[in-house]
Amino acid sequence: MKVLSKVKAFLNVATKAALGHFSSVRDIIFVSSSASYEFTLQERYTMKSLILSTLLLTLGFTASHAQVALEDYTAGNDGWHVIVEDAFQESERTGKPIMANFTGSDWCGWCKRLTASVFSKSDFQTWADENVVLLELDYPRRSQVPSEIKAQNNSLRSAFGIRGYPTIWIFDLEKDENGQYSVSAHGKTGYSPTVAEFTDAADQIIAQRSKS
Repeated sequence: MKVLSKVKAFLNVATKAALGHFSSVRDIIFVSSSASYEFTLQERYTMKSLILSTLLLTLGFTASHAQVALEDYTAGNDGWHVIVEDAFQESERTGKPIMANFTGSDWCGWCKRLTASVFSKSDFQTWADENVVLLELDYPRRSQVPSEIKAQNNSLRSAFGIRGYPTIWIFDLEKDENGQYSVSAHGKTGYSPTVAEFTDAADQIIAQRSKS
């Protein structure tokens, strides 16, 4: 009980630190020192374990409640839409199909490689401007996304039966008088190590679209 009393007192300091009540680690040390906490080696081990757990839980709580406003949310790659309606409007205006990248931007290694080897290249941007409307559908594990985007992306993941990342679908949308979309899917591709290989595969899908 004596150990727990000491630890609880120190946890009050740790929790306040996690919530931003102190500006630095130095402030935490100062407060804890002035409170004259004295711990044996065993007590220090118990204290460190409990403090770490408390900090992780507190930081996790605050992160999970951080909200991103829809107007502040943007794609990880320049030139990509994040809202289906925006992509649909551009597709209607230009006659180009939508190319959607189903990705896990902050955890999927192959997704990061595809961005580095293809989507970030100027050759790809030139090809995309001429051939497709770009739509990013992200499923991050650490980053926060607006609730509207999360619902939209989950719906499309279900509609396309996505089971792995990255998956890139090329498709057209139609919208009825009730605002409901219907999808004409033309084909999908995945990771490619070069722009040329990726665009060759996409061109073949687009060619099939032209025949249908």
